[in-house]
Amino acid sequence: MTKPAIGFIGLGLMGSAMCSRLLDCGYPLTVIANRSRENVDRAVSRGAVEVDTARALAERSDVVMLCMDTSQSVEARMMGDDGVISGLREGAVAIDFGTSLPDSTRMLGEHVAAKDANYLDAPLGRTPSHALEGKLNIMCAGDTGAYEKVKPVLEDVGENVFHLGALGSGHTIKLINNFFGMTTATAMCEAFAMADLAGVERKKLFDVMAAGPLHSGMMDFVAAYALEGKPDALAFAIKNANKDVGYYGEMVRSAGAQSIMSPAPANALKMATDAGCGDQMVSQMVDFFCAQMSGRTQGNG
Repeated sequence: MTKPAIGFIGLGLMGSAMCSRLLDCGYPLTVIANRSRENVDRAVSRGAVEVDTARALAERSDVVMLCMDTSQSVEARMMGDDGVISGLREGAVAIDFGTSLPDSTRMLGEHVAAKDANYLDAPLGRTPSHALEGKLNIMCAGDTGAYEKVKPVLEDVGENVFHLGALGSGHTIKLINNFFGMTTATAMCEAFAMADLAGVERKKLFDVMAAGPLHSGMMDFVAAYALEGKPDALAFAIKNANKDVGYYGEMVRSAGAQSIMSPAPANALKMATDAGCGDQMVSQMVDFFCAQMSGRTQGNG
């Protein structure tokens, strides 16, 4: 069978890895430059076609994929005279792989539906290296028929593909997941910093904590940096964690409630980002906590 034509927007670390996988699998691919010129050039050198506007990309595509940093970025590419929606084919499917606000996702879904097309949210788990191997976790939500239509494509880039319900459910679950994960990560970072402050060996603290029910993969990710100096075990930037936990709080407020737990990690991540640490990995928050708790300043330098 002929593979559907794919349009891809957002060739950052994850997006470029996904494009590489799609090209490996033989999909016709159209791309557009956003920020990563080098990654676009690499995709074009392998057979992808570059166009100038999101509308032109959509006009060439059966499936449009977006892997972008914020809801604002997604909305900017989807809306307007030169946006994806203006060029969508009837029956096409657009998929947001980023971590976006559910309310924004549902709003865009209404505009896409008006073009007799479908919109899915499908935030991702795992890393760009998993994307290269087609082993992502994909949390998809939206119309069941549209999901079944693109499921074979999703299974080419994902090892575990979930359908989670109505449009916005994927982004909702992803934000809850990231809130919980970053709460654990930042708490573990402070725990290591407190060990330093109290004159306790980090390794001894970790050995005790890891021997009991507190043990988790997130603890191990933070420990990889705190104990071994390896920041990339958790390849997730502080600025992205700051955005996601902020989105979680916004989602709670949109539901007419107030988060009790998220202000603590949100405050820590924002402080670190404002201090110039945003491009560091989340596990490197250990250094930020050490500096703050000892009364020093800490930033990029």
